[in-house]
Amino acid sequence: MIKLSKVQTCLVLVWAVSLLVGWRPLFATFALAWNNDEYTQILLILPVSAALIYLEWRALREMAAIDIRAGSIILALAALITCFCFVLGPSLGSSVLLFVSMFALVSWWIGAFVLCFGLRSSRVALFPLLILFGLVPIPQSAIDVLVFQLQQGSAWAATVLFSVFGVPALRDGTFITIPGLELVVAKECSSIRSSSMLLVTTMVLAQLLLRSPWRKALVICLSVPLSIAKNGLRIFTIAMLSTRVDPGYMTGRLHHQGGIVFFLIALLCVFALLWILRKGDNSPARTIPSPVEVATAKS
Repeated sequence: MIKLSKVQTCLVLVWAVSLLVGWRPLFATFALAWNNDEYTQILLILPVSAALIYLEWRALREMAAIDIRAGSIILALAALITCFCFVLGPSLGSSVLLFVSMFALVSWWIGAFVLCFGLRSSRVALFPLLILFGLVPIPQSAIDVLVFQLQQGSAWAATVLFSVFGVPALRDGTFITIPGLELVVAKECSSIRSSSMLLVTTMVLAQLLLRSPWRKALVICLSVPLSIAKNGLRIFTIAMLSTRVDPGYMTGRLHHQGGIVFFLIALLCVFALLWILRKGDNSPARTIPSPVEVATAKS
């Protein structure tokens, strides 16, 4: 067992090296998240990871032990990826280069944590460490595919709602025709920002409230169709209000600023799922070894 001050010094030094080398992709990533709705969820990752590590801080402090071998392996891989970026950077394209550079930077941070705190502590902080990969911006080509799939799924979900409520609806891709209205689920209406926010929020809530790994995986997977259904509900609601109440709803505040309402509806559904899954969640709680057990295991 080593003193926490040495652990802190080790961690700060290794992270400082990463910031000296990787400040450009880090700055570019936060600028991208700030200016582009498709990457807004990135702004949540660092605060969420830091908060989750803080919740485990007592256990991490008690088990802190430098692990040079495991940490060095991860750091070496991160350094290798960084060298790859320097050599092949211009040929990768800006979007892919940023993806690879941030992947290397996050890998370096995780390697630094393993080096300074050891594998035992890293297993305790596994989720907050892995969620740091949420900082890695997906290449734009992949984002375009996701947005297209969300458009298609949202249009399909809205069409199902129209049918359920007896409204004749004809869908052709992202185009929907109902009596008195023709609408298109545009790229801006894909709701990728709220969908990614819902996914991150669900992951954190599942980690905090559930024990069983399969229950966590289930609720996280269900958040994806739930997000599509939420966007379909938004399209259906605005279309019905526009045709039955006032055409102004198509250009009003509910259309442009009402996403939070439907996000909260989806979030309530997530809480309901978590409440159901918590019943009978009898998986053994994660046990944190005591300092005596850690010392015994090392001897």
